[in-house]
Amino acid sequence: MPPKASSRTTAKILRSKMIYKGPVFGLRRDEIIEPGGFRATREVITHPGSVVVLPALPDGRIVLIRQYRHAARQFLWELVAGRIDNGENPRRAAARELIEETGYRAKRFHVFLDIFPTPGFLEERMYILLAEDLTAGKAEPEEDERITSKAFTPGEIEQMIRRNKIRDGKSIAGILYYLRFLVRS
Repeated sequence: MPPKASSRTTAKILRSKMIYKGPVFGLRRDEIIEPGGFRATREVITHPGSVVVLPALPDGRIVLIRQYRHAARQFLWELVAGRIDNGENPRRAAARELIEETGYRAKRFHVFLDIFPTPGFLEERMYILLAEDLTAGKAEPEEDERITSKAFTPGEIEQMIRRNKIRDGKSIAGILYYLRFLVRS
């Protein structure tokens, strides 16, 4: 017999246990009743949220960074990104990450996408921001970061995506949304 339908829009949490809590993320196991009435156990990676920054130069070029990503086992071209620290809002986190990774400072930040990158098991909320009116400066990377930054034209970036040279999902989503809906509208 199927579970009884419910009018709830969120799950009812019966029990929740933190399995692991680290400096970057945690792992929680929840026993729930989903809105449709189905009882389930779900393991969720906890995360404070993150920002992705698309730095747009006045000439139309976009600044990308290249860094080693251990989980992918390779260097990746991507947009500036990082975790939102405790007490930060997305704009403040974006300003900090932009300076750390590229040295650029922006006078204006605008959230243009608000996404959940992997909602099946990760509670991270990702804010993608446009950074405009940029001033160049010296990058201030964290101790373990080895980052190269470079500006590319929209055409160069589209070719990089087509040729699988940009493989980072958040960057592809942010860049394509920006080029399709913000630049060409």
